[in-house]
Amino acid sequence: MSDELLRRHENHVTRLTLNRPQKANALSAALVEALIDAVEYAATDGTRLLIIDGAGSHFCAGFDFTDAQAQSEGDLALRFIRIETLLQALYHAPCATLALAHGRVFGAGADIIASCSMRIAAPGTTFRMPGLRFGVVLGTRRLMQRIGADKGREILSTSRTFNAQEALATGFLTDIAEQDAWPATTADASAIAESLTPAAAAALHRRTVIDSRAEDMAELARSVSTPGLKERIRRYRETTK
Repeated sequence: MSDELLRRHENHVTRLTLNRPQKANALSAALVEALIDAVEYAATDGTRLLIIDGAGSHFCAGFDFTDAQAQSEGDLALRFIRIETLLQALYHAPCATLALAHGRVFGAGADIIASCSMRIAAPGTTFRMPGLRFGVVLGTRRLMQRIGADKGREILSTSRTFNAQEALATGFLTDIAEQDAWPATTADASAIAESLTPAAAAALHRRTVIDSRAEDMAELARSVSTPGLKERIRRYRETTK
């Protein structure tokens, strides 16, 4: 397990903590691989509730663009594909999943939230999903399933920031709770998860979650394989300085 990800497992509950606070928990290649390994392992070790949170002041700043211009377009494309692999593993996990967000939640960090079955944020949390600004189609269908096509289209096309209250009203979040209330929240979520057998929980998931993994991966692959990815990222980052 990478030092960039902390894993704790106790009484059928696995907690994964993004641990790059100095980078606002931005998703490095190593952190994404550690998350994929941990989520896949949780599907085999008796976990009934998988919790994801972040160390420091912010949940997740999304894709880590550090040294992006020094990487090949193929390397960058693979990193986005691995993030989609992670998001699919979360969205289709056979156990309950709980995301606990705070601070600023950006890009693929917001996609992690959208991929979990329970999505709770502290008051004051903000979200932004700017991927289409540099031509990357990541998580779009999952977002639409959470908040609807019209609202999702508006948020993605404008790349605007939205707050926790709006996120709750649209269905992006399932609740807002102060961070000091999170232990009680996770205890309640654990009790609910324990009330179903693993087989029943997996069956409920299969019947209530649309499986569009192949289409989502294909759309992402098309978007990141279009020549000029590095230049699109460079132009986007120039506009955000």
